[in-house]
Parts: sequence; structure tokens; C-alpha cells
Amino acid sequence: MFWLARQPILDLTGNTVAYELLFRSGATGGAQVTDDRTATATVINHAFNELGLAAVLGQCRGFINFDAELLMSDVVELLPPERTVIELLETVEMTEAVVERCRDLRARGFSFALDDIVQLDAVHAPILPLVDVIKVDVKETPVTALPGLVARVREQPCRVKLLAEKVDSIEQADHCRQLGFELFQGYFFARPVILQGRRADPSRSVLLRLLQQSMSNVENAEIEATFKQAPELSYKLVRLVNSVGIGCQYEIRSLSHALVMLGRRQLQRWLQVLLFAHNSTGDFPSPLLQMAAARGKFMELLSEQARRPQDACDLAFMTGILSLLDTLLKMPMAEALGDISLPQVARDALLERKGRLGKMLLLAEALERSEDARVSDLLDTHDLCSTAILPQLQIAALSWSAGLGTAGQRSGS
Repeated sequence: MFWLARQPILDLTGNTVAYELLFRSGATGGAQVTDDRTATATVINHAFNELGLAAVLGQCRGFINFDAELLMSDVVELLPPERTVIELLETVEMTEAVVERCRDLRARGFSFALDDIVQLDAVHAPILPLVDVIKVDVKETPVTALPGLVARVREQPCRVKLLAEKVDSIEQADHCRQLGFELFQGYFFARPVILQGRRADPSRSVLLRLLQQSMSNVENAEIEATFKQAPELSYKLVRLVNSVGIGCQYEIRSLSHALVMLGRRQLQRWLQVLLFAHNSTGDFPSPLLQMAAARGKFMELLSEQARRPQDACDLAFMTGILSLLDTLLKMPMAEALGDISLPQVARDALLERKGRLGKMLLLAEALERSEDARVSDLLDTHDLCSTAILPQLQIAALSWSAGLGTAGQRSGS
């Protein structure tokens, strides 16, 4: 049994270019890669071959942690070289055998990254010509030491990209960007930035009104009239519906067609997604959209496997996707929910993590953050799902969220 944690790696424009994949070997927590290489090989095989590369990575590459023992094993050959970045842990001793193994794997098409770097020493010299990315732990590296570290990397004859990892704030990200970092990893893009008195822009206000209308009994004509107040939202909705697909044989090219083909239930769902798509200024879909969508789908699947009624599954989806609304709107959650009429159970989950929906949301968040002990505790103390079904639900949710925007990207829309 395994769980999968996936954290986006962003470029300077905020686009997701890769994911770090963290495998977990069960409810006891921890990825026991050094204790059980066979189990680890099985996990990787499941994730990349049986579950499908698109479900795990979409169009991005995957960074995977390797210690020396795993690096020297035949597990590496299970992975697709063009999609894999071998992340060498800080515990790897750069022996002649390790360097030679890396040289051989690089010849086969694999890329390499050094993990958790706080300083460059002579011990790194043998491996540097083979490295594509150096991941600097900005949490453990003193701010005053960062410029010198960047300078030492730039002195290397080989072209190496700098990745700032464990970035927890926009201020940290901006500082690293100014120093010359090109890649970023951390929760800074998904953490709320509280700006008192900030007002939502008109288009977002229209979206919130549309969401309210979709949850009531108004006619489609009234909803379409609201869309006309912000024409760019019509384009975004049609594009989003085209990208995710609803079993429609023909491409949807108009708002009225989309409203008819979607139906009220699906319209409500895509409006929730569209709140995040509308906020995207980088790639489509944005990392925030994918995280929110994956949460919503995961919570819906949890409800479905528990044989909950359809309206309960829909509410679980909405609760999951709205759980990042405070980040999207840059305001406290209580204020963000002010213009949306929600059932009390959903409000309790979003504001206080109470009730079954609240516990489901806590489980989704714990999986995102690789909090293995927290995952185990939630599974043990609440009837959410079994450890046996958890990986399938998680991968299904990731696959669904990864599909957002794929068709639109292929068509260049």
C-alpha cells in the first residue's frame, strides 16, 4: 500500500513545470525506501506504469528522491528518463561508484538535482557537472548566506538552475527571484495573504453572483444575462467546459450551448472551478486551481465510496474546491464566504474543520503536506475510508485535476 504526495515546482512566471513526488509506504508513515527497495519499486511501478503518467504528472516532469542504495538498484530503470529528475538526497556520499552510476544514467536521458543544499563544498565537486538543478533549502540557509551561495553556483562551468525550496512566503519568493533563482517550491502560492479592506474585482463579483444563482431556481436566461456583465467570463467558461469534457460529442462554442449541455448541477461545479481559473495569470490551469480541484474531487470520491447521496457528494466537492477561496480572494475565509449561501455543515467545515466534511478536508490537506502521522490518525479515528482505497481515490482526484485545461492547451485556445 502507498500514498502519494505531490508538490508543484513553479517557474518565474508562476507556471507549474514539475512536481516533486513523495511516496509513502502505509498508515505507519514514512517512505521506507532504504528498508524495502522491493516495496519502493512496486510503488514507483504503480504510480508511473499502472496508474498512468498523465494522472500523476500531467505534462510536467517528476522529481523523485533517491538515496545511494536506491540509486544503485535497478528501480531507476522502471522510470521514464525524459520525465524523471533524480533528486539526490543530502545523505548521498559522492563516491566514485555513485558518480559513475549518475554518469551512466545521464547518458540514458535522466536529469539530476541536488536536494537540501545549504552550502556548496568540495564534496559536491565530482557530481556538479552532471547536475541540472540545485535545490537550496531557504528555510535552513541564512538570508545573508544566500547571495554567496548563488555566486558559487554561477561560478560553475556547467549551466545549473537554482531552485528555492521550502519557500513559505511571497517575500521569500521575491527575494530569491531577485537573487537569480529560476524555480520555486513551497506553499507560498497557496497560503492566504490577509489584506484588510481589499475588494473583489467586478468580474469575480459576477462569478460569485453566478454561483449563487446556480444554487437557486433561476432560469438559464437570467444566468446568461449575468454572464453578459463580464463577457470574458463567458469565454473562460466555454474554454473550461471544452477542456474537461462532459461526454459531449461536439465542441462547445457558445455560452448558451454550454448552459444547456452542462445542466444546473455541472454548471454549479464549473463555476466553482472557474473562480480559480479566472484568477490565473500564468499557465492554465493555475497551481491554485489544480490544488483546489484535486481537493474537491478527492472529497467527492470519499463521499461516493461511502455511498452517500448525490447531493452530499456534490456538497463535498464544493466544500473542497472552496477551501482555498480565502487564498484566491486574499481575505479571511469568513469574509470570503460572505456572499455565498452555503449549508451550515459546509460553513462549519470551511471555517472550523468541523463535522464529517471538516475531517475530509483535513485529510486532503494532510495528504498534500505529506503529514503521514496526521493521515493515519484521521483514518483511525474517523470513518472516512480504508487505507486500501485511499491511493486509488487520491490518484483519481489528481488525474481529474490534471485534465483541466489539457484540451484547451492542445488547441491553443
